[in-house]
Amino acid sequence: MLSIKTISKVTRRYRHLVRYQQIIGIIFKHGFENVIYAMNIDHYIDTGLKFIPFAKPLEKDEKYTKYQRIRMALEELGPTFVKMGQVLSSRPDLIPVGLTKELSKLQDHIPPFEFEQVRSIISSEFGKPLNQVFYSFEEQPFASASIGQVHRAKLSEDQPIAVKVQRPGIRKTIEVDLEIMSYLASVMENNIQEVAVFRPVKIVEEFARTLEKELDYTVEAANMEQMAEQFKKEDTIHIPKLYRDQSSERVLSMEYIQGFKSDDIDAIELAGLDRKAITRAGADFIMKQVFEYGFFHADPHPGNIFILRDQRICVVDFGMTGFVDQTTREIFVDLVHTLASKNTKLTARLLCELADFDRVPNMTRLEKDIAVFSSVYLSKALKDIKPSRMVHRLLELCAEHGMRIPPDLFLMIKAFISVEGLARVMDPEFDMVEHARPYVRAATMQKYSPQRMSRNLLGIAREFYGLLQTLPIDAGQLIDQAKQGKLTGILKIDGLDKLRTTLDQTSNRLSFAIIITGLILGSAIVLNSKVPPVIFGVSLIGIAGFMAAAVMGLWLLIAIIRRGRL
Repeated sequence: MLSIKTISKVTRRYRHLVRYQQIIGIIFKHGFENVIYAMNIDHYIDTGLKFIPFAKPLEKDEKYTKYQRIRMALEELGPTFVKMGQVLSSRPDLIPVGLTKELSKLQDHIPPFEFEQVRSIISSEFGKPLNQVFYSFEEQPFASASIGQVHRAKLSEDQPIAVKVQRPGIRKTIEVDLEIMSYLASVMENNIQEVAVFRPVKIVEEFARTLEKELDYTVEAANMEQMAEQFKKEDTIHIPKLYRDQSSERVLSMEYIQGFKSDDIDAIELAGLDRKAITRAGADFIMKQVFEYGFFHADPHPGNIFILRDQRICVVDFGMTGFVDQTTREIFVDLVHTLASKNTKLTARLLCELADFDRVPNMTRLEKDIAVFSSVYLSKALKDIKPSRMVHRLLELCAEHGMRIPPDLFLMIKAFISVEGLARVMDPEFDMVEHARPYVRAATMQKYSPQRMSRNLLGIAREFYGLLQTLPIDAGQLIDQAKQGKLTGILKIDGLDKLRTTLDQTSNRLSFAIIITGLILGSAIVLNSKVPPVIFGVSLIGIAGFMAAAVMGLWLLIAIIRRGRL
């Protein structure tokens, strides 16, 4: 597992000092010096870091927004931070929607590493030399990214493959950066209120979990196999073949794909391929993932989608996938229906079912905002609706009400939007919303199909039968505990404390009144009996009793008046 160690341990390792200097210097350089000062960083870190020579801040150019400067800073900070930005671009539950749009532009600009290191990694992973694992292997990679690079190779004379090899030492590099990120995040959360609302410590923790999966190529291999199984009967879709025997945690071998990038329209036209048919097949591919399977490719950008010469669509790079369960998909479909029919009350309720929140939203205000949203985005012809703009506004609306869309659901929506954008490039006349109608209708009908209802009833019957089986045992245990005096319970009724206080006050006053009455009656008897000592024929004890009763009566009257009740 990736470790985020205590920062005190990190700062004692002076080999991290240079990296601290780079990170804080770049933050300062891109115009966020106010963040550095607000962190009170000299109060927290080792003496050596207090003397970091900050870079000169960039001039505040009007063309650079705050979000653009964040993206530029991440690009300069290197692979780990670039990868974090790419991951966060899919997390509107953690950062503002506007920032996710800017971070989605982040690209890897990482030079390849030496072939000798590739040879060493492959030998280490498989326990034998590279030439015993592969028939041939090209030294120069044809693709390079932050975590690995891809080489052409062969398993036999006529079997070309692509081999992805993880960067040497990348895990350790990421761990060091994560340690520093974790420290800086905790300092920001403790010192900067504006940043604290985005829970930076949680962001780093989530990022560490995501990276852990990306650093293990066996996870990506499993994703490829699952996607291939889903579409094995589809003639229009091709998933690259995986070679398990030549794959490991740091090496991934798959079929080498030769085709056209999905946004290379000129090459597709020159090859004489039917763009309209390809567009429909691509739309069907994402619809089936979203509405039928729930498991989907979460990063379908043009570099990951190829068009083969036989017109099939081939998807590569399964490092980022998502899964949305059937219940969530059905709620989402219902949400689409209610939005389209402008049922604001039901839309608001379904949105609350889908989203997470710390405090229940103001439903009246939410319904009003949904009504405005519907009038702006849904009161036009289908061909004029831009799904990407509409979805981003819906996410902003959720954020305004303190609601967070679950990450996988957002990834699903984002994948849909990405494919919709590609479809518009491939076939400008294609209507993605209209194409989705049959899938939405089928998903709705499936929810009420006899098979589904009988399956649900069978599930309920199983649970009820299981409850009946365990009920005698549970009842017996309760009786045994009661017999042994071990059965305890807590009954809490709201407002009971207030009622108890009122009853105490009433009983106290009643007791006071009884005592006063007793004093008066006793004093009258004593006076009448002239119980000594007697002065001027009057019993002093009787007089004292009357005086005590008068004082207590006055005290009780004042208490009642103060409570405002006579």
